[in-house]
Amino acid sequence: MSSDFEAYEQDFGTLTAEITNKIGRIPKLGGKEKTQLVLNVDKQLEEVRELMEQMDLEVREIPIQSRGMYQSRLKSYKGEMEKLEKDFKRSRIAYSDDVRNELLGEDAGSSESQLMKLSEERAHLLDNTEKLERSSRRLEAGYQIAVETEQVGQEILANLHSDREKIQRSRDRLRETDANLGKSSRILTGMLRRIIQNRVLVFVLGATILLTIILAIYFNVRGH
Repeated sequence: MSSDFEAYEQDFGTLTAEITNKIGRIPKLGGKEKTQLVLNVDKQLEEVRELMEQMDLEVREIPIQSRGMYQSRLKSYKGEMEKLEKDFKRSRIAYSDDVRNELLGEDAGSSESQLMKLSEERAHLLDNTEKLERSSRRLEAGYQIAVETEQVGQEILANLHSDREKIQRSRDRLRETDANLGKSSRILTGMLRRIIQNRVLVFVLGATILLTIILAIYFNVRGH
């Protein structure tokens, strides 16, 4: 399990290094080239977020006695991720010296404040956009958890229904077995009764024969 976490760590290090390099290049670009690089970085940041989620799941599966160390490492990665997102936001509204001079031109005194105001407004808009995106991701994650919970609940209900049927079948078999045992008991009782009756009859018959023999001998002796 920890080997999977370490593999995710390597992917995290590679991605963040690439993102850091690209974030440093964004202010130096303009037009479509800058837009393309911004979209590329945004996509890679999403990959890092998914990677963090996988790392978080892995940490939950690690035994408690070893979990603390991995939780600390994950916490530091989350801090690094937050820093990358802030740097990315600043890079999107930053201007290189060439672009700044082109925008300001000769009237640098009055345009500088306008440029600062524009940058602040763009930062505010980007911040609101990112908040909306984070809220959307949370809603999607919550919806996914709800769907998974519902699926687990359905599986549990199905298992309970199956277990109930098994218990019912076992109960029916026990009742059938009990009925068979009762029937066998009655048969054995009848057989035992007949055996006793037969023995009594044999004893009575034997006693009658013996008595007959004795009487025959007695009368024979008396006649002589």
